Amino acid sequence: MADRSFLDWPFFEPRHRELAAALEDWCVAHLPVDHGDVDAACKALVAALGAAGFLRHSGADAGAGEALDVRSLCLIRETLARHDPLADFAFAMQGLGMGAVTLFGTPGQRAWLERTRTGQAIAAFALTEPGAGSDVASTATLAERAPSGWRLTGEKTYISNGGIADLYVVFARTGEAPGARGLSAFLMPADSAGLTIAERIEVIAPHPLARLKLDGVALPDAALIGRPGEGFKIAMSVLDVFRPTVGAAALGMARRALGEALARVRRPRAGGGTLADHQMVQGHLADMALKVDAAALLVYRAAWAKDQGAPRITREAAMAKLYATEAAQEVIDAALQLHGGDGVRHGTAVEALYRDIRALRIYEGASDVQRVVIARAILG
Repeated sequence: MADRSFLDWPFFEPRHRELAAALEDWCVAHLPVDHGDVDAACKALVAALGAAGFLRHSGADAGAGEALDVRSLCLIRETLARHDPLADFAFAMQGLGMGAVTLFGTPGQRAWLERTRTGQAIAAFALTEPGAGSDVASTATLAERAPSGWRLTGEKTYISNGGIADLYVVFARTGEAPGARGLSAFLMPADSAGLTIAERIEVIAPHPLARLKLDGVALPDAALIGRPGEGFKIAMSVLDVFRPTVGAAALGMARRALGEALARVRRPRAGGGTLADHQMVQGHLADMALKVDAAALLVYRAAWAKDQGAPRITREAAMAKLYATEAAQEVIDAALQLHGGDGVRHGTAVEALYRDIRALRIYEGASDVQRVVIARAILG
């Protein structure tokens, strides 16, 4: 059983503890799932999380007076990632994919939330491009005015849920100004004419990923999220909210790795005693526990600050994502080392975690990007 004493920290309210307990029970009963067919597994997870009511927390309908609770988002991602990182992925993409609609969408666009929050539709966030990875301001996909709205042309890559999503929030250049000030955001249904899945991408920890080709995709004026030229602001506002949740997912994986390591070093050895009797092993465990708690403090500080009404938490979010993902990589590596040869044996928990954690240091702003964000904030 993972340490849950952090739920008594002053960041949380009784409703958060109730949510964590309910989700823990659900996870024990339903996770992990079979990852053999990743597309099918993700679709089933979205449906199951929707039916259980947990996807309600992935978005909020501002028109109904709702607001995102970032602490709940983080608690859910941490718990799911500890039990099954693919379940975390399925939940997270419903929130990230619809983040722009939650924060800036029109009433008509927010109608999609009822489907994504009940597991009836799968969402995706289409920002990354082949030539503009972490440099969002260099986005090249074009959105040109057409008689009936807009026409989008370009490519997006490493798009999570690409190929299984029912709708995409896509960012394209509308040209109001150079660089970041000339981008806009659009809601694009997956059945839009001109949208094709150019390539399915396989990675070390399987997830639905794809490269999208947009060949004159026609969208109506109603597809525009916010105003023309606000795409960069929208994207950064969404990442402000969801970067701490990436840290939370990493935290969940780190907690699982620490738990696996503790179980391993407590096993009786053939020659008597346990690995835990050795001071060097105890030192590794102490470092792992320290990193887990420090990551948790940064993650839930950022989430708490946003829930208290902070308009932006750019610095706090970047610190949470950077530290939690880097620390989780170190904790998982240490757990694998303590397992010896079994640590690299395919199918063991720590071997799977070793593959699962790596992408979190890249997506939604790579670690070096977070360092730049933090430096600019403290120099500002």
